Amino acid sequence: MKKHYVVLIAVVVLILAFVLGGYFYKSHQAKNIAFMARENASTFVRDHSPTAGSNDAKVYIVEFMDPACETCSAFHPYVKGFMAAHPGRIKLVIRYAPFHDNADYFVKILEASRKQGKYWETMEVMFRSQEYWASHHNPQPKLVWKFLPITGLDLKKLEKDMNDPAIAKLIEQDLADARALNVRKTPEFFVNGKPLPSFGYEQLKRLVEAEIKANY
Repeated sequence: MKKHYVVLIAVVVLILAFVLGGYFYKSHQAKNIAFMARENASTFVRDHSPTAGSNDAKVYIVEFMDPACETCSAFHPYVKGFMAAHPGRIKLVIRYAPFHDNADYFVKILEASRKQGKYWETMEVMFRSQEYWASHHNPQPKLVWKFLPITGLDLKKLEKDMNDPAIAKLIEQDLADARALNVRKTPEFFVNGKPLPSFGYEQLKRLVEAEIKANY
């Protein structure tokens, strides 16, 4: 019986050590990323990064996204909702983490659409049609072209521009920054350099609102 209690206590101690270790790791990671936001802002925002919102905004939402990611598509309306609820106070920064197969193909289309001033329209169309071309069981990237005319894009120009080597370099840079920030899944959000304590809509909403309150 005494041996049984010793084993039980040892298990409890191990569990506590694991929980506390995880807490201190997350706390350290959050402080480290906040430091990077102050000292190395380019890790979060590059000159090439697509942005939406006011340049005077004091709250930055940096989103590492993948156009072929279902969760990115699901969270897109939420982020737009935050911006609509706090006009002029939030700036959205898009970074790429094309982790899915062929996802860089869609990033190239998005980036090429910027040259025609149709970036956000193209993203909307991509997300709305995603289920047709980004099925995890049977992805068919070429099917996205069926939906792109909705945007009013010059498709011949788009097809040419998406092969610009500068876009490939842009993707490489974003992936390097994603690794530096320990981004392993999409979407991954940072609000004023702070990561979510855990992933979820409510967690993102609370962090955004906390930063709004702290800065306005």
